[in-house]
Amino acid sequence: MAQYPQQLDDVFHALADPTRREVLGRLGAGPASVSELAEPFEMALPSFMKHIRYLESAGWISTRKSGRVRTCVLERKSFDVVEAWLREQRDIWERRTDRLERFVTTTHDKATEKEARE
Repeated sequence: MAQYPQQLDDVFHALADPTRREVLGRLGAGPASVSELAEPFEMALPSFMKHIRYLESAGWISTRKSGRVRTCVLERKSFDVVEAWLREQRDIWERRTDRLERFVTTTHDKATEKEARE
């Protein structure tokens, strides 16, 4: 994901905070107003809004305002970015462990052949 370094940084930084993770978990059940999301947290609404703005700027959520109510909705695109990065990392590590397995097997087979000749 070298082509999206800042986006990836923002996505993971948003996940680094437990409040933001809880908000995302709640939004997994469906859209919610900011006041509904803020209810379980013991913090002032302006402080909570910083979390909402960060999640929105990182692409995890979108918000819309209807009258005096701001509703938050989970966005899939950030999940796609994380999923692609994790898939890339998994591929890299699987190739490395495959090479290690080939090395160990080859080394073991050569040692076994040498012992058999002796």
